[in-house]
Amino acid sequence: MFRRFFIGRYGSDQLNFALIVASLVCGGMTLITYGVAEMVFSLLQFALLTVWCLRAFSRNHRNRSIENQKFLRFWRSFKEKNKWLFGFFSRLADRKHVYFKCPSCKSRLRVPRGRGNITVTCPRCRHRFDKKS
Repeated sequence: MFRRFFIGRYGSDQLNFALIVASLVCGGMTLITYGVAEMVFSLLQFALLTVWCLRAFSRNHRNRSIENQKFLRFWRSFKEKNKWLFGFFSRLADRKHVYFKCPSCKSRLRVPRGRGNITVTCPRCRHRFDKKS
């Protein structure tokens, strides 16, 4: 009987995942704040989880899909406007390469890690400089 309840429900998508992450962030903020701020974060977390439940258990697939597409368009434009932030975290996770800035044109260069002292040639301005990778 319980299994039949979930037949035809929308389930989870990228927007629902973002709602869960946002509610976890709000839950973490309730741990480090107190007073009115703690209550605001707690209410916001409750509201986000409520929206998540309503979306996940909805039978209106068309509207949920439209909401998800709008969210993805927003997220794509947000990522485009904040490339420096997302690029920073991807470079931080890259353990096989070292990143340098060209002293001449300030472009970012990627060099394999562990090569010792090397002469780097910038492909953009052809400036040569020595670095240790």
